[in-house]
Amino acid sequence: MLLHTISPSHCETLSTRHTLNVHIIKQVSLYVNPIVFILQKAIDLVSKATEEDKAKNYEEALRLYEHGVEYFLHAIKYEAQSEKSKESIRSKCVQYLDRAEQIKKHLKNKDGKGGKPKPMKEGGSSKKDNGSDSDEEDPDKKKLMGQLESAIVMETPNVKWNDVAGLEAAKEALKEAVILPIKFPHLFTGKMQGVGNDNDGILVLGATNIPWTLDAAIRRRFEKRIYIPLPEDHARTTMFKLHIGNTPHNMSETDFRDLGKRSDGYSGADIAIVVRDALMMPVRKVQSATHFRKVRGPSRDDPQLIVDDLLTPCSPGSPGAIEMAWTEVPSDKLAEPVVTLSDMMQALSRTRPTVNENDLTKLKKFTEDFGQEG
Repeated sequence: MLLHTISPSHCETLSTRHTLNVHIIKQVSLYVNPIVFILQKAIDLVSKATEEDKAKNYEEALRLYEHGVEYFLHAIKYEAQSEKSKESIRSKCVQYLDRAEQIKKHLKNKDGKGGKPKPMKEGGSSKKDNGSDSDEEDPDKKKLMGQLESAIVMETPNVKWNDVAGLEAAKEALKEAVILPIKFPHLFTGKMQGVGNDNDGILVLGATNIPWTLDAAIRRRFEKRIYIPLPEDHARTTMFKLHIGNTPHNMSETDFRDLGKRSDGYSGADIAIVVRDALMMPVRKVQSATHFRKVRGPSRDDPQLIVDDLLTPCSPGSPGAIEMAWTEVPSDKLAEPVVTLSDMMQALSRTRPTVNENDLTKLKKFTEDFGQEG
């Protein structure tokens, strides 16, 4: 994955080029899905087309509408993943093509008998035939805006440095871009593009697994392009600990280190999936058990009270085994099994990594050309 950062000094220029992001660029943090970058060109073109349309520069508006639709179609064909996003883009294409046809008919009608094309509201929608001046927002526009805004996280995440395993170079880059300018502003007094605009406290971040698809102009806006490699042994060990959290288990530090070594090639997301699968193992043991035995443990009603009539799954040959199904166990008497190293190994063996060598080669090549190691 590649992490991109834009300094506060560049935020004004970016928001000017991509008008649909103006209302969200003024947030403390912003994470952008790669499809937003692909759509930016199309959005920019149709926004300019709308302005030319309002100014009655119909020939230029027609050219821009047609050009913008071409970019939207490219996004549908190569970038949009879900049917919902594809349908949203298709509806905008139909709308802009309809407007382009209206302009074509007007331009062909030399004597003007066909009348001028109806003016358009911002975003490219034609006004209703009844001539109403209602400011009600076009539902298609709302749908497209919702599609874009769904890719943006505007709340401040509660994540500490210690919650991020490894990636020391990436952490240092973020400290340089965010923390140091706030703590020691006198060290950052150089004049840069966009200085004088009120962009204090703004950091723009973008993350993508396919950086080679980014437009060159967008790529240049990100001052730092940091390659985030797959986690190393010690980082993976820490990730297993973080994901298992406070869940009861009987694994030692050596067991966690063993998991870290055996999970070479796994990403952080892959490890999270492995742990979630392992956490389901105790549930599966309860469901498949044919025998239970009594054990001591804290009471469900009062954890301070130790009782000796709790039931936990066991093999038929275990001392004190009672033949019964899980449905016969009272809900307040079940002592669920703890997660074991065997559970983790079983989950690891059936969960394959999602990143292959070809993906890593392309990411490393992009980093050599345009980025820096993280």
